[in-house]
Amino acid sequence: MKPLLTERAQLIARLEQNEMFDLAIVGGGATGLGTALDAAARGLKVVLLEAHDFAKGTSSRSTKLVHGGVRYLAQGHLPLVWEALRERKRLLQNAPHLAHAMPFVMPAYRRFDQFFYGVGLKLYDILAGSARLGATQFLSRAETLKAVPGVKSVGLVGGVQYWDGQFDDARLALSLARTAASQGALLLNHMPVTRLLTNADTGQVRGLTCQDQETGIEYKVNARCVVNAAGVWVDQIEAMLQAKSKLGPDATAAQTIRPSQGVHLVVDASFWPGESALLVPHTQDGRVLFAVPWQGKVLLGTTDTPKASVEWEPQALEDEVGQILNETVYYLAKVPKRSDVTSVWAGLRPLANQAAEAPSEASAATQNVSREHTVKVGVNGLVTVTGGKWTTYRAMAADVMQSIRKAQLLSLSTEDVTANMPLWGAQALAESGPLPANGGHGAGASHSAYSAYGSDATALQDIEGAENWLAPHLSEAMVRFAARYEYARTVEDVLARRNRLLFLDASAALQAAPLVAHLLNEEIGRDPQLALFESLAKAYQLGP
Repeated sequence: MKPLLTERAQLIARLEQNEMFDLAIVGGGATGLGTALDAAARGLKVVLLEAHDFAKGTSSRSTKLVHGGVRYLAQGHLPLVWEALRERKRLLQNAPHLAHAMPFVMPAYRRFDQFFYGVGLKLYDILAGSARLGATQFLSRAETLKAVPGVKSVGLVGGVQYWDGQFDDARLALSLARTAASQGALLLNHMPVTRLLTNADTGQVRGLTCQDQETGIEYKVNARCVVNAAGVWVDQIEAMLQAKSKLGPDATAAQTIRPSQGVHLVVDASFWPGESALLVPHTQDGRVLFAVPWQGKVLLGTTDTPKASVEWEPQALEDEVGQILNETVYYLAKVPKRSDVTSVWAGLRPLANQAAEAPSEASAATQNVSREHTVKVGVNGLVTVTGGKWTTYRAMAADVMQSIRKAQLLSLSTEDVTANMPLWGAQALAESGPLPANGGHGAGASHSAYSAYGSDATALQDIEGAENWLAPHLSEAMVRFAARYEYARTVEDVLARRNRLLFLDASAALQAAPLVAHLLNEEIGRDPQLALFESLAKAYQLGP
């Protein structure tokens, strides 16, 4: 598969043609990108505009799990679980280079807990049916210690093992973007929407304006239908119709969304060795605790804290950091300290506000708010989608398109066009030829790094610097590839989302940043915002 060229000058040139699009999408996260692909696969003329970078917000800050929702099973949301289990299977099939099955273990320190959660997980298997990834098993104490050698052994009586999936969220978003582009969609990052345009006579939304962050030039986009898929910023987009205001990065969230913050801490793999993940469904303070192996590190999390405002870079609260570290004392044999944390990040969940009340820091616990998505078609024709989660992104996009069909905004079929569509790079890696040498960063480093590129892996071998490793899992060729074929414009784009170094080790990302900036400058001929990235990376470090 030949890499898809994403030169910004060519993308802007197409935008300048002032063509009439069938669909304009605001927001380049999971929902917006999934909708762009679904629409483009139907033959529609599609444009997607992202204010910052694809998956900059919530969509790059997940726990990296493709899951049916064990916790939702306990809450009785069976339709959500059933849908997610089937979407999980489709995602693992359509993007095998980015998603894979992973065993999870629930340790039990009481026989009742082992029985209770084991029965629940057997129901999880039944709901999955043919989409099951593996059978749930009751584990003895010895079997549990073998499966998860990092678990605290004192008081352990056994465990339950079940299966879910893991993926790379930011790279999946990029794969969606490139697949949509291959279907004819026009996608532009660093292009915030500034206004929604309406027909003067009918009041119907008929397009928008956007502004190139790099040049300051504003463009008009005509569209028969506009989808608001801005995640936690959907209310600010809708507000443009009344106040004609521009989207601000720190605006206060309105009533459609109840933002909830989830925090993750990253530590060395020695704190949770092995290939199985830990799930504690009900911690001492009633939350869920994960310890998930990911790209040579371990993710610890997460929290569920109500937020009254939304930001591009939400910050972990001290209480949240303390909650996660304090809970590890009960379940990990080797307990991490603040000084062991290599990266910390927070993400905002765009939970649909079913109660139609303004969110506040003191509002009810958001862990009990449904993760189901909602699609609303306004009287002005604006289509707004809220809620949902990564696992069901494809089903959300399909629902958006069918809502457009039912509202007669566009003429569409009822066909599900993306259910079995391989995503960009999904061609078997074995068919792509040998991987490049890894430059001395360990036998597995280059293979795991290049495997995420799928069928593009061989193309990296033809780019200068394929054997020049800037950091583990990051070569010079990858930086150049990101600029030429993956829409990357800044150091942050490369080190946060094309490569995940910032989310794994903020200190290592800081060290690699000057070299990345130099290479990007050579590729794109403009300032790649090194200073801004260095300031950002420091916020991903946990102080003493």
